[in-house]
Amino acid sequence: MPSYDALLRDLRGSIPETDVGGLAGAVVIDCREPDEHAQGAIPGAVFIPRGFLESRIEKHAGDRGAKIVVYCASGNRSLFAVRSLQEMGYTNARSLAGGFSGYKRAGLPWEVPNVLRPDQEQRYSRHVLLPEVGLAGQQKLLAAKVVCIGAGGLGSPSAMYLAAAGVGTLGLIDDDVVDASNLQRQILHGTDRLGTPKVESGERTLKNLNPDVRVDKYRARLTSENAVDLLGRYDVIIDGADNFATRYLVNDVALRLGKPVVHASIFRFEGQLTVFPANGSPCYRCLYPQPPPPEDAPSCAEGGVLGVLPGILGVLQATEAIKLILGIGQTLAGRLLVYDALATKFRELKLRRDPKCPTCGDGVDRAAIPLIDYEQFCTKR
Repeated sequence: MPSYDALLRDLRGSIPETDVGGLAGAVVIDCREPDEHAQGAIPGAVFIPRGFLESRIEKHAGDRGAKIVVYCASGNRSLFAVRSLQEMGYTNARSLAGGFSGYKRAGLPWEVPNVLRPDQEQRYSRHVLLPEVGLAGQQKLLAAKVVCIGAGGLGSPSAMYLAAAGVGTLGLIDDDVVDASNLQRQILHGTDRLGTPKVESGERTLKNLNPDVRVDKYRARLTSENAVDLLGRYDVIIDGADNFATRYLVNDVALRLGKPVVHASIFRFEGQLTVFPANGSPCYRCLYPQPPPPEDAPSCAEGGVLGVLPGILGVLQATEAIKLILGIGQTLAGRLLVYDALATKFRELKLRRDPKCPTCGDGVDRAAIPLIDYEQFCTKR
């Protein structure tokens, strides 16, 4: 059996190499281990540890004829990596002679990557293993800011799963306190916190779940006076409001700001979910042009709600928010997902933009959309 040195000699004679001048226009792959990568890397290089190269390369270089340069520390491991790429059909892959050490000796610029702490590597390891997320995606999540309107039935599971996923900043907007009737579905809270402001209770739960997460607390009701300021601080808006007035206000403010809204609502045994994209089409007013009369909008206190229902819809809201942050998958923009818990059935309805919509229709100046404080239609869902 040939020794490692013998294999290496054979590869040097058969695997194409390039100097630093060959990096221009190439997909540059750093195949070192995480601890090596953390100490410095070539700017713009894609980090794929050697053990994951074959499974992840297609995401970054689907074209088998693409120009690829692979580097390691000194230019040895990258030879083996390029051989694997050749076996996969990549015809223009090369190893960087001298590796990262040679790159630095040439006096070229390099950077210290923004990497995860050791405890974060363990916490988020299952995310990092996903090619669609990876290290870069987890860093996006940690840098993201999401606001949950309501820390109740929908806001509880949304916030908890976003915190668990590592979303770096979570805003909680709720002016209510924890009541015994909330505990059948609002899992952010517990019996020991009856009478505690929901934003305070929510912060305790979320920080215990993931200390990485910063929780911004707003013990307030969203109004036309504070909505632009509060919602403008965040990348994604989770609409878990319990009344039509807030939903319309959120829609109009989000259109002004160009922020995506993940909307859900629940009643008795049924819930619905959609995403109103940052470009605003279609929007909430395309779905419901005018608020219904109060008698047609009973609250959960009046009509009841199955306790697990907001958990299902809230988790789906968190999923849509994560997809928006990472820029992966297909969101529910333009689609309304309706869930019937009694029949265990999902239905999907097409949402179309209304060209006459007063807030996203043709010719509407979104910066000038008036903000209206409607009469409150339902409470404490």
